[in-house]
Amino acid sequence: MIRPVPFGALMGALAALVMLLFAISLLTGPAEIGTIDSLTALLSGEESATGIVMREIRLPRAILGLMIGATLGLSGAALQGYLRNPLAEPGLLGVSGAAALGAVLALYTGLSVLFPLALPLMALLGAILATLILQSLAGLRGGALTLILAGVAVSSLAGALTSLVLNLSPNPFAAVEIVFWLLGSLADRSMEHLALAAPFMLAGWAMLLPLGRALDALTLGEDAARTMGVQVARVRLLAVLGTAASVGAATAVAGAIGFVGLIVPHVMRPLVGAQPSRLLPASALAGAALLLAADIAVRLIAPDRDLKLGVLTALVGAPFFLWLVFRTRRTLL
Repeated sequence: MIRPVPFGALMGALAALVMLLFAISLLTGPAEIGTIDSLTALLSGEESATGIVMREIRLPRAILGLMIGATLGLSGAALQGYLRNPLAEPGLLGVSGAAALGAVLALYTGLSVLFPLALPLMALLGAILATLILQSLAGLRGGALTLILAGVAVSSLAGALTSLVLNLSPNPFAAVEIVFWLLGSLADRSMEHLALAAPFMLAGWAMLLPLGRALDALTLGEDAARTMGVQVARVRLLAVLGTAASVGAATAVAGAIGFVGLIVPHVMRPLVGAQPSRLLPASALAGAALLLAADIAVRLIAPDRDLKLGVLTALVGAPFFLWLVFRTRRTLL
C-alpha cells in the first residue's frame, strides 16, 4: 500500500521532473543539434536555421506539451473531486468531443486550407457551444448525476456528428486528414497556436485551482458541504467552465488526447492522502510530466512514421483503466 509523502517534497520532485522533461523536449527532434548549440540559439535570438528550429518548432511544442498535460491532469482531478467518481475524466462533459467536431468541420469544409487558424478557432467555437448546451441541459441547480447525463448526451451527439462528417467526406484523403487530426499530436504547432490556446487554459486553471477546499468539503457529501458554507452550485459552475475553457483550448490545438485526465489523479491520490486541495496542483504537475514524456517518446520510438501522441497515451491508459476496473471489482467483492 502506497503511503502519503510530504506534500512539499512531492511538489518539489514533480516540479523538478517537469523542468527536466521540458529541457529534454527542447533538445529532442529529427534535427541533430548539440545541446550547447541548441541553448545558444534559443537564448541568443539569432536568425539562423538552428534558432528558427528552436524558437518556432521545439519551444512552442514543449510549452504546449506542458500546458496541455497540466490542463488534462488538473481538470481530471477537479471533475473526479466534484462528481466523487473515480472514473470521471475531462471527456465526460463532451467538451473535447465538441471541440474535435469543430476542427473536423474546418477540415471538411476546407477552411483550414484557406485560413490555417480556422481549425483551432472552430474547435474553440465547438467547445463554447458545447458548454452552453451542457449548462442548459444541466440547469443551474442540477446535481452531479444531471451533469453526467448532460455530458454523455453532448458527447454522444458530437461523436455522431463527427462520424457523419467522416462518412460524407468528399474523398479518402480528406478522411485520412480528419482521422489523423483526431488521433492527437503536438507536431507542427507554432507560437500562433500557443497564443490562441494559452489564455483559455490559464483562465481554466484560475477557475479550477481555487476549488480545492470546497472539494475537500464535498468528500463528506453535498449536504455536509452546504452546512460548512460551500456553495455547491458555484463549485459546479466553476468546475464546468474551468474544464470547458482549458480542455476545449487544449483539444483545439492538439486534437483528442485521452486517458491523461483519468490516469494522473489516480496515481497522485495515494501520494497526497486523497485530499483534493492537494491533489489538484499535484495532478497538474504530474499531467505536464506525463504528456511531455509521451511527446518525447513519440519522437524517439518512430521518428519517421509520425506516431500520434493520442495513440501512445491510449496504449498506456487503456491497460491502466482495465487494471482500475479489476481493482474496483475486487474491492466490491
